[in-house]
Amino acid sequence: MANHYQYSQEKPLAQPTGTSIGVVSSAHSERHYAVTEIAEMWSLSPDKVRELFESEPGVLVIGERSPRHKRRYVTLRIPQTVLERVHSRLSLKSPMR
Repeated sequence: MANHYQYSQEKPLAQPTGTSIGVVSSAHSERHYAVTEIAEMWSLSPDKVRELFESEPGVLVIGERSPRHKRRYVTLRIPQTVLERVHSRLSLKSPMR
């Protein structure tokens, strides 16, 4: 059987002078946490974790938020960066002892 794929010998694109390449974090390859995982890590109820993260930018919301249903069938997946951001924000708010 013939190989239908052809490989290019082209050189990669050169980076413009004076620019730097930083670490690019791709949201889809980042670790995502379930509500129950965070609830267990932080010793909180899953309901409290949902309250903290449901309107946070960057959180994946999977399901219907339709008011037509008695219960919202929504699954949240929280990326590592969002988890760290919320933790930092909450840590700043906590009273110093």
